[in-house]
Parts: sequence; C-alpha cells; structure tokens
Amino acid sequence: MGKKVLVVDDEKLIVKGIRFSLEQDGMEVDCAYDGEEALEAAKKKEYDVVLLDVMLPKLTGFEVCQQIREFSNMPIIMLTAKGDDMDKILGLEYGADDYITKPFNILEVKARIKAIMRRSSKKSADNQAKVIKFEDLKIDCESRRVYVNNKEVNLTAKEFDLLELLIFNPNKVYSRENLLNIVWGYDYPGDVRTVDVHIRRLREKIEDNPSEPKYIHTKWGVGYFFQD
Repeated sequence: MGKKVLVVDDEKLIVKGIRFSLEQDGMEVDCAYDGEEALEAAKKKEYDVVLLDVMLPKLTGFEVCQQIREFSNMPIIMLTAKGDDMDKILGLEYGADDYITKPFNILEVKARIKAIMRRSSKKSADNQAKVIKFEDLKIDCESRRVYVNNKEVNLTAKEFDLLELLIFNPNKVYSRENLLNIVWGYDYPGDVRTVDVHIRRLREKIEDNPSEPKYIHTKWGVGYFFQD
C-alpha cells in the first residue's frame, strides 16, 4: 500500500494539483479544505506526512498543527504564502517538521515529502527494540516514544531524531550546521535557527529546568551535546 498523505489547503485547485501529482507516484492522498476538517482527518488516520497550509478557514494551520501534536508525532510540512522568516519559525514552534513557501514547484514539494518518508523508513528499519534510560528519562527507539517520570511526552519527528542522535553520541558536540545537515538533510533550504528552535522545544519537554538543562547542553560558540 502506498504512503498516506493528507493535503490541507482551502484553494481547491492547489489541492487538486498536489493530489494528482502524488497519486501519480503511488501515494494515497486524502484532502481537507479547512482547519476543522483537517483535524478530524488526522484523528481518524495516521498519515506518513501532512501537508498543511497556514491560512485556513475555521482553524489556522498553526492551530491545527498544535492540536495534532497533542496526540500524534506524524510529520507535518507547513505551506506559507509569506516569505517572512518569523512565519516559518512560528510554524516550527507549533510543532511543524518543515515548511515550504508559496508559490512552490510541485517537484520541490514531492522531494520534501519523499525525503521525510525516507528518513522515517530508515529510522524504522534501523531501530531495534532499544529502550534507553537516564534517571527520569526513558526513550523507546522502536516505538519512537519518550517518557519523563514515566509520563509520555509528545515529540515531533525532528525532535525525536535530534534527541536520538545526541543520545547515541553522548558528550560529542555537534555544531548547529552539522545537526541541520544530519537531521534535516544537506538539501534543506532552512537555516541554523531551525536547530535552535527544536533544541529549545526539546528542552522544554524533557528537562525539569530548561534554563539549566541536565541532558542537552550548549557548548558556547560550538554547538550542542548530550551529557549522560
């Protein structure tokens, strides 16, 4: 069965074009045209990727993204009509994994979707039944679940990828550029601020005191590392 994609945009011609192109590549595509419809679809089915426009009726794309993150870490790519960096960073703050600025080339959209799918598939294939524990922190690499004090915390796909990379390479300092290249890929058009946003969100979720972290540390002027 093909990979499942949810395409969300209130411009029906855009949805029609994306759907046709993805179906030509053997993907299973569902469509939604407003925020509420998108949220209901995401609750009913686990998608391999959600392509989510920012400007939607009823609920904005940011609101939909935030609410999806309350029950799922399915990858989300935001579509924004604005080139403003703050819009892009705001999308990441709400839990998005990636963003594409309109107007876009459908080939770029397909490339981004396939890149996320490849990384997800590779993680699934590489991960054996590994459960790693550090005091109050537990990471199940097979199910890609994280627990703090035995309570599950929801991480986005990119947040988990970052945490897993740092955990399996304890005390190794990664520059922001290296993390961007490894986790997002060398062809990712974003900048290093994306890494900072994800590290900050990750600390807020797994650290007792994010301003004084005990797990994910900053090597000033160099990068980030995990201290076991």
